[in-house]
Amino acid sequence: MIRIDDCPTHELNGIKYRCGRVRPFGASIISNDAINFSIFSKDAEACELLLYHNGEAEPFAVIPFPEEFRIGNVFSMIVYGLDYENLEYGYRFDGKYAPQEGYWFDKTKILLDPYAKLVSGRDTWGEVPDYSNTFQHRGRVIPEDYDWEGDKPLEIPMNDLIIYEMHVRSFTRDASSNVKYKGTFAGLLEKIPYLKELGVNCVELLPIFEFDEFENSRENNGERLYNYWGYSTVNFYAPKAGYAASAPFGLAAEELKNMVKQLHKAGIEVILDVVFNHTAEGNEQGPYISYRGIDNRTYYLLTPEGYYYNFSGCGNTMNCNNAVVRNCILDCLRYWVSDYHIDGFRFDLASILSRDENGAPMTSPPLLEALAHDAVLGKSKLIAEAWDAGGLYQVGSFPAWGRWAEWNGKYRDCVRKFVKSGAECGPELVYRLQGSPDLYSNRSAEASINFITCHDGFTLYDLVAYNEKHNLANGEDNRDGSNDNDSWNCGAEGETDDAEINALRRRQVKNAAALLLLSRGIPMLLSGDEFLNTQSGNNNAYCQDNLISWLDWKKSEENKDVLEFFKTLIAFRKAHPVLRRTDFYADKNSTDYPELSFHGINPWALNTSEPFLTFGFMYAESQKDYPVAEDAFIYCAVNAHWEEHDIKLPVIPEGMGWEVVAYSGDDALQHTRIENQVHLMPRSLMLLIGKKI
Repeated sequence: MIRIDDCPTHELNGIKYRCGRVRPFGASIISNDAINFSIFSKDAEACELLLYHNGEAEPFAVIPFPEEFRIGNVFSMIVYGLDYENLEYGYRFDGKYAPQEGYWFDKTKILLDPYAKLVSGRDTWGEVPDYSNTFQHRGRVIPEDYDWEGDKPLEIPMNDLIIYEMHVRSFTRDASSNVKYKGTFAGLLEKIPYLKELGVNCVELLPIFEFDEFENSRENNGERLYNYWGYSTVNFYAPKAGYAASAPFGLAAEELKNMVKQLHKAGIEVILDVVFNHTAEGNEQGPYISYRGIDNRTYYLLTPEGYYYNFSGCGNTMNCNNAVVRNCILDCLRYWVSDYHIDGFRFDLASILSRDENGAPMTSPPLLEALAHDAVLGKSKLIAEAWDAGGLYQVGSFPAWGRWAEWNGKYRDCVRKFVKSGAECGPELVYRLQGSPDLYSNRSAEASINFITCHDGFTLYDLVAYNEKHNLANGEDNRDGSNDNDSWNCGAEGETDDAEINALRRRQVKNAAALLLLSRGIPMLLSGDEFLNTQSGNNNAYCQDNLISWLDWKKSEENKDVLEFFKTLIAFRKAHPVLRRTDFYADKNSTDYPELSFHGINPWALNTSEPFLTFGFMYAESQKDYPVAEDAFIYCAVNAHWEEHDIKLPVIPEGMGWEVVAYSGDDALQHTRIENQVHLMPRSLMLLIGKKI
């Protein structure tokens, strides 16, 4: 039986079509040769659909939407006789042009569908665009027939995560990675065995939505600079084609899905870094790509004079709490969870998402609340970068509804300062190690994403090798990047042959890593930190597609002791659930000891209201409270002082003894039995476990 509403009612130059289905937005395959196109615009007066064969400059069909094809503010149309594998599409909108009122309609501009599931025209990374082409970013239609073989998001408990932040291209682009498809989703897949061996169970990927690496591209001393990190989205629904080895064949979506599936098989979740605060269209001088020409007043925050608010620092700010934009973002995230099995999202400059149409922070932002309570996203991780470029800083106060976690910038700053002998940060460190109860007392330690380094700033090695940023390669006279790094070069700026300085740097890296992995809250590592990867002092490598950004895998052999230290601490964290407790319980447990306690040179004698550099902290883990084989005491002795110190260990129950798990000062001490006191060399840290002898 043929449905009446499946039959074409109109024809133009041999192309048959009919009124379409308003939902879902975007381009959807209806049958073997029929595709439904649906797009929103509140202020447009007219719309045309343009259809192209792959790569051709001129459309083979331009179909105006009849007035009866518009329902409410949605234009929809089903077109018959199309081969989706050889199809690209775009739109032209006509309407009022009055920028001072927020209208930017231009019927000569060909625009990308905001809901396009794949974007062509930039399939090969770094290939210089043909700027005479008036339609740079083209929508593609993809089938939703990928075989997931029973896979679904892993739903690892939040408190069990060990997050590993990485840039897809940087991770394997260098020849030392020894992968076949360097700098791609397929290349990352080849490194899954390494990730399993390291022990992380979650990768957080810098933006992988379609972006233009040539945005603001330029040359500096003969080196091409790019929009390398991708924090400037062209399309929110499409994977970055330039990250896919198979992109020239139109298979970027399948390659990414395969990467996710294989990571899941290895027990590793995938979190995406998403950028909904602005788009690649920039300010008033920016290009027409999509939103500006479709419905500028809906999608962007505008001043009364029609200019763009710029709380993102990138030229424009999306109007995220407008109902249409809010639904677009919700649709997008639901799509990535349902169709790509993504496990969670980290929201760049998330405080922008709490601003109203005038830019003022809202007490209960509709978008953030909707994300927190959405049915499809119900078990997805939601992580906020709880500040924006407009000065709004919400670490500890981000609207959460019991669902949102935050990048804890205060944790980063405190640990950095303390490790370089900032005694004044000692009292604060006590809170940070507990999961920051001073910030999250009304929530839990799960709200705190603890990190010391991330893509933005120094690597962990550079944090102990440079006092100052060295960003001249960025072509901005070293003005870009933060000047407040809380770094210390240990006695020489940059690389040195001084053995003592190099040994101190290794200790400092290990000290920082151990504090991070022994803190309550969710630890996040920066890829390459585990083997002393360096950016040569560049703390803002956003434009560097070269050795500055690419991981040098040779260092994983050169610095094997550091890598093994990371592996040991990661495995230790996973083996001891007391480290991952989410509430701020500190009373005695069934061991008859406080579950978490702090100590000075002498046990039970630390004044946490005064500055200090040398201390210890101890977890008491009971098999009655946790699924472990036996009771254990975990003691970390910390000496951030430039002088050596002895620290007396707490007395633990009879029949138990102390054993060294890891020592940043001497790997040979691992598994050594210790009696009642440890000797720490300057700026060193020792982890011990007390268990049955």
